[in-house]
Order: sequence, then structure tokens, then C-alpha cells
Amino acid sequence: MSDPRQNSDPAFTPASADFGMATSATPPEDPIVPNYVDQESRIQAPPKTNTLAVVSLVASLAGLLTGFGFLVGIICGHISLSQIKKTGEQGHGAALAGTIIGYVGIALSVIVVVVIIVMAAAAATMSSVSG
Repeated sequence: MSDPRQNSDPAFTPASADFGMATSATPPEDPIVPNYVDQESRIQAPPKTNTLAVVSLVASLAGLLTGFGFLVGIICGHISLSQIKKTGEQGHGAALAGTIIGYVGIALSVIVVVVIIVMAAAAATMSSVSG
């Protein structure tokens, strides 16, 4: 069998017969590296969520459970909707939900109080009539 390093081809050099072994060839002086990252393709951080929008939603949901917090939800919701319109922050849905839940909670609270007063007045008149 003949030695693969012995070749009659004039372009053949012993360095090219290293079969993947490191050679002393140097890379080009100034390699051209394409810039794949430009201004349009950079990943940007998502916009910040308005804190008052979150407070509005949490306060209104807490109001559903405890009966308190509706007014805080309404006030914070309106303030955050105004801020979101000016700054472009995230949280419009949370602010709107907090405001709506706050208004519905206040309305339900007023209805419950009116019903309790009417029932108490009816009970008082019934007891005075029968007594």
C-alpha cells in the first residue's frame, strides 16, 4: 500500500494531508463579519405596567370579598386611565376592570343598604301595628 502523503499532484502539499489536524495557516487579516443585529431587530423591554391600574383592580376585588375598597378602586382606576393615556404604559384593561368592578360594587352596596333599611322599617311598622 502506498503512503497517502506521497502524491504526484503538484498542488498537493504534506500540510494538506493532515486530515483535519491543525495547521499553521493564519486567518485573514480583516475578516468581514456581517452585522445581523440592527436597530429594528433588537429585542426591546416590554412597556411598564401602571402601578395604579394594578392597585385599582386589587382594591376592587378585595371590595367584593370584604365590602370595602370599592372607592379606592374607582379613584385609582380613573387616575391610572389618565396616566396610561399620557404615558402609553400597559395596564389599561386592569384599570378599566378595577373601575367597573368598583362602580358595580358601590351600586350593589347601595342596593343592599336600601333593602335593609326598607326591611327594618317594614318590620318596625309591623311590630307597632300588631302590638
